[in-house]
Amino acid sequence: MANWFVDLNPVMQALLATLFTWGVTALGASLVFFFKTINRKVLDAMLGFAAGVMIAASFWSLLAPAIEMAEAEGSVPSWIPAVVGFLLGGVFLRGIDLVLPHLHLDKPLEEAEGIPTTWRRSVLLVLAITLHNIPEGLAIGVAFGAVAYNLPSATLAGAIALAIGIGIQNFPEGAAVSVPLRREGMSRRKCFWYGQLSGAVEPIAGVIGAAAVLLMRPILPYALSFAAGAMIFVVVEELIPESQAEKNTDIATLGAMLGFAVMMALDVGLG
Repeated sequence: MANWFVDLNPVMQALLATLFTWGVTALGASLVFFFKTINRKVLDAMLGFAAGVMIAASFWSLLAPAIEMAEAEGSVPSWIPAVVGFLLGGVFLRGIDLVLPHLHLDKPLEEAEGIPTTWRRSVLLVLAITLHNIPEGLAIGVAFGAVAYNLPSATLAGAIALAIGIGIQNFPEGAAVSVPLRREGMSRRKCFWYGQLSGAVEPIAGVIGAAAVLLMRPILPYALSFAAGAMIFVVVEELIPESQAEKNTDIATLGAMLGFAVMMALDVGLG
């Protein structure tokens, strides 16, 4: 591991890690320069893969370390921070879901969620992906912030593994935004712009997450669990339903299992 990265402040590490995940989102969005459509079975497999990565990351990189930290502190039963943080993460995402105007993939415009608006379909599609990039950025930021406390369950290698895993699943997310926009007649450059823009929130959320745990050490187990709850909300509310909407259930499920296995191997192998 490069010494220059190890010596950086955790906030800067989180920023660089989330800039990487944003870059992978942009790489996925660049597929629009080569394809006008994506086979629906391929897209469903990619969405399932992203769901699997996020499920595995929620446990291996976030909930398990949170429980270990709570056990080490011993101030409260170890399950309390995990349960409270996890549920708060879901409630937080549900609150944003109710307020932020957005439209899920392949849904008609009249089924847009959030506050009613006259925004165009393209903007609403981008906001839907942006919504679930928030917990991804938070998760990475919290993971890097936790490293500063030299806890056995929070390692730099583990935080890097989390960033790599989320980066991998950001590739199909970028494509899932840009290519459908191309089908609607938008120019390739605009499609790419909107696709990569959906990942721009991750560096912001990453810096906030890292700074929060550095400033408030007692919230660390809750913050890790919060990020896990927010990610699971996205998986259950969006990724799994969208991956199975066209009845490609087996393909989406196998994609999810592969994504889970990849993230698990990264976390256990590197962490």
